Amino acid sequence: MQTFTRPELEDFFYAEAALLDDWKLTEWLALFTEDARYEVPSTDLPRDAQASTNLFYIADDAFRLSERVKRLLKKTAHAEYPRPKTRHVISNVRILANEGDRCQASAVFVTYRSKSGHTDTYIGIADYHLVRTGDGLRIRSKRCTLDLDSLRPHGRVSIIL
Repeated sequence: MQTFTRPELEDFFYAEAALLDDWKLTEWLALFTEDARYEVPSTDLPRDAQASTNLFYIADDAFRLSERVKRLLKKTAHAEYPRPKTRHVISNVRILANEGDRCQASAVFVTYRSKSGHTDTYIGIADYHLVRTGDGLRIRSKRCTLDLDSLRPHGRVSIIL
Protein backbone atom coordinates (compact mmCIF):
# COMPACT_ATOMS: atom_id res chain seq x y z
CA MET A 1 0.00 0.00 0.00
CA GLN A 2 1.42 3.36 -1.05
CA THR A 3 0.65 6.22 1.32
CA PHE A 4 0.23 9.87 0.48
CA THR A 5 2.82 12.36 1.67
CA ARG A 6 2.48 16.05 2.40
CA PRO A 7 5.18 17.02 -0.15
CA GLU A 8 3.34 14.99 -2.81
CA LEU A 9 0.08 16.78 -2.02
CA GLU A 10 1.79 20.17 -1.92
CA ASP A 11 3.25 19.57 -5.39
CA PHE A 12 -0.17 18.48 -6.66
CA PHE A 13 -1.93 21.54 -5.18
CA TYR A 14 0.76 23.89 -6.53
CA ALA A 15 0.37 22.35 -10.00
CA GLU A 16 -3.41 22.73 -9.75
CA ALA A 17 -2.99 26.40 -8.77
CA ALA A 18 -0.65 27.01 -11.71
CA LEU A 19 -3.20 25.56 -14.15
CA LEU A 20 -5.87 27.90 -12.78
CA ASP A 21 -3.57 30.94 -12.86
CA ASP A 22 -2.54 30.15 -16.43
CA TRP A 23 -6.24 29.78 -17.34
CA LYS A 24 -5.64 26.16 -18.45
CA LEU A 25 -9.10 25.20 -17.32
CA THR A 26 -9.45 22.16 -19.57
CA GLU A 27 -6.24 20.71 -18.13
CA TRP A 28 -7.45 21.61 -14.63
CA LEU A 29 -10.72 19.80 -15.26
CA ALA A 30 -8.75 16.67 -16.22
CA LEU A 31 -7.51 16.52 -12.60
CA PHE A 32 -11.01 15.46 -11.51
CA THR A 33 -12.58 12.01 -11.43
CA GLU A 34 -15.71 11.21 -13.44
CA ASP A 35 -17.82 11.33 -10.24
CA ALA A 36 -16.28 14.60 -9.02
CA ARG A 37 -17.84 17.37 -6.93
CA TYR A 38 -16.77 21.01 -6.68
CA GLU A 39 -18.46 23.10 -4.00
CA VAL A 40 -18.31 26.60 -2.58
CA PRO A 41 -20.76 27.01 0.32
CA SER A 42 -22.23 30.43 1.04
CA THR A 43 -20.33 32.41 3.66
CA ASP A 44 -23.02 32.13 6.36
CA LEU A 45 -22.96 28.33 6.57
CA PRO A 46 -21.03 26.11 8.99
CA ARG A 47 -18.11 24.19 7.54
CA ASP A 48 -19.99 20.87 7.61
CA ALA A 49 -23.10 22.15 5.74
CA GLN A 50 -24.41 19.97 2.92
CA ALA A 51 -25.35 21.19 -0.56
CA SER A 52 -28.44 18.96 -0.52
CA THR A 53 -30.02 21.03 2.27
CA ASN A 54 -28.36 24.45 1.96
CA LEU A 55 -27.82 27.13 -0.65
CA PHE A 56 -24.26 27.04 -2.01
CA TYR A 57 -22.63 29.53 -4.34
CA ILE A 58 -21.40 26.54 -6.34
CA ALA A 59 -22.46 22.89 -6.03
CA ASP A 60 -21.25 21.21 -9.22
CA ASP A 61 -21.12 17.57 -10.13
CA ALA A 62 -18.70 16.51 -12.87
CA PHE A 63 -21.09 17.46 -15.70
CA ARG A 64 -21.87 20.92 -14.29
CA LEU A 65 -18.19 21.51 -13.61
CA SER A 66 -17.30 20.71 -17.22
CA GLU A 67 -20.05 23.10 -18.38
CA ARG A 68 -18.67 25.80 -16.05
CA VAL A 69 -15.21 25.39 -17.62
CA LYS A 70 -16.67 25.59 -21.15
CA ARG A 71 -18.53 28.81 -20.26
CA LEU A 72 -15.48 30.42 -18.67
CA LEU A 73 -13.43 29.72 -21.79
CA LYS A 74 -15.92 31.48 -24.08
CA LYS A 75 -15.82 35.16 -25.00
CA THR A 76 -19.46 35.35 -23.94
CA ALA A 77 -18.46 34.83 -20.27
CA HIS A 78 -18.66 38.59 -19.76
CA ALA A 79 -17.64 38.56 -16.09
CA GLU A 80 -14.39 36.84 -17.01
CA TYR A 81 -13.67 38.06 -20.55
CA PRO A 82 -11.17 39.34 -21.12
CA ARG A 83 -9.94 36.93 -18.53
CA PRO A 84 -8.73 38.33 -15.23
CA LYS A 85 -5.32 37.82 -13.75
CA THR A 86 -5.47 35.41 -10.84
CA ARG A 87 -2.99 34.14 -8.31
CA HIS A 88 -3.77 31.11 -6.16
CA VAL A 89 -1.63 30.87 -3.02
CA ILE A 90 -1.69 27.55 -1.14
CA SER A 91 -0.36 26.84 2.35
CA ASN A 92 -0.93 24.82 5.53
CA VAL A 93 -1.40 21.55 3.65
CA ARG A 94 -2.60 18.80 5.99
CA ILE A 95 -3.39 15.14 5.48
CA LEU A 96 -6.56 14.36 7.42
CA ALA A 97 -7.04 10.72 6.44
CA ASN A 98 -4.90 8.37 4.41
CA GLU A 99 -6.27 4.98 3.47
CA GLY A 100 -5.01 2.92 0.55
CA ASP A 101 -5.56 4.81 -2.70
CA ARG A 102 -7.74 7.49 -1.03
CA CYS A 103 -6.83 10.56 0.94
CA GLN A 104 -8.59 13.44 2.64
CA ALA A 105 -6.56 16.63 2.83
CA SER A 106 -6.99 20.33 3.42
CA ALA A 107 -5.10 23.45 2.43
CA VAL A 108 -5.52 27.10 3.28
CA PHE A 109 -5.84 29.32 0.21
CA VAL A 110 -5.79 32.94 -0.82
CA THR A 111 -6.97 33.65 -4.35
CA TYR A 112 -6.48 37.08 -5.87
CA ARG A 113 -8.53 38.12 -8.90
CA SER A 114 -7.44 41.28 -10.66
CA LYS A 115 -9.40 42.89 -13.48
CA SER A 116 -10.18 46.43 -14.65
CA GLY A 117 -7.96 47.99 -12.01
CA HIS A 118 -9.65 46.22 -9.11
CA THR A 119 -8.37 43.26 -7.08
CA ASP A 120 -10.69 40.90 -5.18
CA THR A 121 -9.32 38.65 -2.45
CA TYR A 122 -10.87 35.30 -1.55
CA ILE A 123 -9.52 33.52 1.54
CA GLY A 124 -10.51 30.17 2.96
CA ILE A 125 -9.82 26.49 3.30
CA ALA A 126 -10.05 23.85 0.59
CA ASP A 127 -11.06 20.36 1.62
CA TYR A 128 -10.11 17.62 -0.83
CA HIS A 129 -10.95 13.98 -1.33
CA LEU A 130 -8.22 12.58 -3.56
CA VAL A 131 -7.66 9.20 -5.20
CA ARG A 132 -4.52 7.69 -6.63
CA THR A 133 -5.06 6.35 -10.16
CA GLY A 134 -2.82 4.93 -12.85
CA ASP A 135 -2.68 8.49 -14.25
CA GLY A 136 -1.64 10.05 -10.93
CA LEU A 137 -3.60 11.87 -8.27
CA ARG A 138 -7.17 12.87 -9.08
CA ILE A 139 -9.67 15.04 -7.23
CA ARG A 140 -12.89 13.27 -6.25
CA SER A 141 -14.15 16.37 -4.47
CA LYS A 142 -12.97 19.87 -3.72
CA ARG A 143 -14.83 22.14 -1.35
CA CYS A 144 -13.68 25.73 -0.89
CA THR A 145 -15.07 27.23 2.31
CA LEU A 146 -14.58 30.98 2.28
CA ASP A 147 -13.44 32.74 5.44
CA LEU A 148 -15.31 35.92 4.57
CA ASP A 149 -18.28 37.59 6.26
CA SER A 150 -19.82 38.11 2.84
CA LEU A 151 -18.82 38.39 -0.79
CA ARG A 152 -18.75 42.17 -0.58
CA PRO A 153 -17.38 44.21 -2.23
CA HIS A 154 -17.00 41.86 -5.22
CA GLY A 155 -20.40 40.23 -4.66
CA ARG A 156 -19.77 37.02 -6.61
CA VAL A 157 -17.53 34.04 -7.22
CA SER A 158 -17.05 34.04 -10.98
CA ILE A 159 -13.65 32.32 -11.03
CA ILE A 160 -12.56 28.90 -9.86
CA LEU A 161 -11.01 29.02 -6.41
